[in-house]
Amino acid sequence: MELPKFLLGDNTDFPDTAFVVHTDFPRFILNLENDDIEWLEDFDQHDQKELETETENLIQQALEFYDREVARYEDD
Repeated sequence: MELPKFLLGDNTDFPDTAFVVHTDFPRFILNLENDDIEWLEDFDQHDQKELETETENLIQQALEFYDREVARYEDD
């Protein structure tokens, strides 16, 4: 199955929180209420170096995705 790079998520147990799920490596869930990240990968030392350089970029992409999606809902 082909998945989009980002998905929006919510849950009634967290009514004030929205989540962005990144489905490519490194997979993670970004909590938009407090900017916490839950990584869905196990990393070794090599991955850790790459992760440190990419994290800021991935978070920025996730936030841009969220803003774009919310703007589309507001346009309807």
